[in-house]
Order: sequence, then structure tokens, then C-alpha cells
Amino acid sequence: MQHKLVKIINTSNNPLPEYATPGSSGMDLRAFLPEPVVLAPMERALIPTGLFLELPENTEAQVRPRSGLAIKQGITCLNSPGTVDADYRGELKVILINLSSEPQTIHSGDRIAQMVIQQVEKISWQPVNSLEDSVRGAGGFGSTGKQ
Repeated sequence: MQHKLVKIINTSNNPLPEYATPGSSGMDLRAFLPEPVVLAPMERALIPTGLFLELPENTEAQVRPRSGLAIKQGITCLNSPGTVDADYRGELKVILINLSSEPQTIHSGDRIAQMVIQQVEKISWQPVNSLEDSVRGAGGFGSTGKQ
């Protein structure tokens, strides 16, 4: 499968994000820090990556938590998945929060999140007076039951 080429500037000393295995959907993002950041329990911080992207039109980069970091250290991403729009040219930064009961330290080079590139469907609204019925209808949270 041919990969699309995406322009990237890497001002960090970390390697470029890459797919760890042929079946991987996401690429790991690494912290780029002048000094370690200690997150107290329930503390959040904006962690820079040193990466700048020029995504193709009608794509987005989704920034998601890393499962290993979440289960082992209780660190996850806020605003998840975070969306990086195709026209954004600023540095990629990740909002991390420490949900553990112990302080956690983030070091430069640590894998802090994963990034998935997705196509984005553009729509136009069609104002109407009614919608077609569905099996679910107007049922809200939990309306499909627990099974």
C-alpha cells in the first residue's frame, strides 16, 4: 500500500512519528521538553512535541491516548480525541492529565500519545421539518439497553 506524503517539520531531537507495525493505525507522538514535567495527581499540562504538519485538504490528525501510558501510569489525554485541522500550522501539543494517585514524570522523548490521520467528509445542511423514523428514535444515553 502506497503511503501519502505529508510535509512535516521536526524541531525536536526525537525521530519522526512512525507506525510501529504494519497493522498499526496510529503513530506515537513524543514529548519535546527542555526539562522533565512532573504531573501531580489530577494535574494537567500542555506538552509540546516539536512537530509541525501540513496535512492534505479534507484530512485531520486525531490525537489519542496511549493505552500503555493510561494503564501503567494513569496518564491520558484530555480533549480526546483531539483534532488537528488540515489548515493548522502551529506546533502539535498534547494535553495530558495524571489520573493516578501518585505524581508522574514526563521526560523529553517519552511516547505521550498516538496520532491517527483520517479523511474528513464535508457536508452541507438541508433544513427540513421532520426526520425519518429509526429503530432507536429519540432514545438518549443508555436507551439501547445493557447487554
